[in-house]
Amino acid sequence: MSIDREGPVPPYQQIAAFLRERIESGAIPPGRRIPSLVELEAEFGVARDTLRKAVKVLKDEGLVETVTGMGVFVVDGKGTGA
Repeated sequence: MSIDREGPVPPYQQIAAFLRERIESGAIPPGRRIPSLVELEAEFGVARDTLRKAVKVLKDEGLVETVTGMGVFVVDGKGTGA
């Protein structure tokens, strides 16, 4: 996926939408770790702060949770976000 840096949607929201689609489609199933910030940084070519914002969006939606020292994992269920 390429990021549209000139478009109206901020890069972190584009990345969150991409990851959300992968989670909801089952490409990243519950219990599975999403790619690390280093992996996402290499894939999207954006700063880690941008990636942290994208992950925070998914956390706020109830789709993922952080396990200290392990990474960010997809939670069971559909999440609690709108």
